[in-house]
Amino acid sequence: MKIALVTDAWGPQVNGVVTTLVELVRELEQLGHVVEVIHPGLFKTRPCPGYAGIDLAIRPGRGLTEKLDAFQPDAIHVATEGPLGWAARSYCDKRGLKFTTAFHTKFPEILHAALRIPLSWGYALFRYFHKPSSGVMVPTQGVLRMLERRGFRNLRGWTHGVDTQLFEFQDAPRVYPPVGTLVRPVSLFVGRLSYEKNIEAFLKLDIPGTKVVCGVGPLEVALRERYPHVRWMGVMPRSELAKVYAAADVFVFPSRSETFGLVMLEAMAAGTPVAAYPVDGPLEVLGSEEGNCHGGVMNTDLQQACYSALAVPRHQARRRALDFSWEQATQQFESYLVLAVKSTSCKPVSGGIASVKSTVTPLSSNR
Repeated sequence: MKIALVTDAWGPQVNGVVTTLVELVRELEQLGHVVEVIHPGLFKTRPCPGYAGIDLAIRPGRGLTEKLDAFQPDAIHVATEGPLGWAARSYCDKRGLKFTTAFHTKFPEILHAALRIPLSWGYALFRYFHKPSSGVMVPTQGVLRMLERRGFRNLRGWTHGVDTQLFEFQDAPRVYPPVGTLVRPVSLFVGRLSYEKNIEAFLKLDIPGTKVVCGVGPLEVALRERYPHVRWMGVMPRSELAKVYAAADVFVFPSRSETFGLVMLEAMAAGTPVAAYPVDGPLEVLGSEEGNCHGGVMNTDLQQACYSALAVPRHQARRRALDFSWEQATQQFESYLVLAVKSTSCKPVSGGIASVKSTVTPLSSNR
């Protein structure tokens, strides 16, 4: 099957959405699908205002139309709500094509934190964006219920996975040679240094040992100046990042507005337990049964969560990570796809929608 994946998040950006989509494409191709990724690197771009490191396509409508007309996809998935996402939505609307979307990031919260835009305005815009979608893929049940309360429809629960071979299990924290021996316990944060991550809740903690931060973002300069005793690692290749996870005693996840939190899975795969607030993301990733977490500790007091997480056996964190696989997540994604147009002939494809001979009618007026 030919699948068009339209996304405003792609390399060289470094974030959980990009990781998710890269792994998804790899797995889809292994299943025999042909995937065309339409991303900002194919267009002229400019930096996203107030969000350094994220480049957005400038007026991509015409170029996107040409690419989709040439590719003639059987299924169209719109992964993000940026300029490319809106252009793809318009493309499908004008042709009467069905498509699916995903809700990866709580951008209304980001807009509220950065620009004080009311949450109700942000969610109204996003509800309008996703309204024609045949299936809005959402990574946690908590976020799904929240979107239902805000009037979103056609929601589909879609979990994510982790590469348990890259993020190899270590039964004890290892020394990461580039930084040498650190005073333990080592508390680690990995992620964008941006408004929605609530990173200062971690940086302000009065806990012993060494705090290590991997990532860049719009708050980086200010945070480096404010917290000079933190070990700031910047962006790292994923092979090196796996070694940093394995060198930590606890992974601290201070965000209260995540839709999932892929970095928690990566830490747990290495055996590093997680300390987090009991909110969307951690509730799904860490797992809880009668108040007991499987991959770490959740507590409304993040400092107490850090202390308690140090007692979680590393093999227990690893075991929880093994519950998530990219193969399973991709099969779930595949099952939610819809045919862009009515088919002229169909034959089954393993676990997913039918492979079809279809036509996407070009609109010359858009060229």
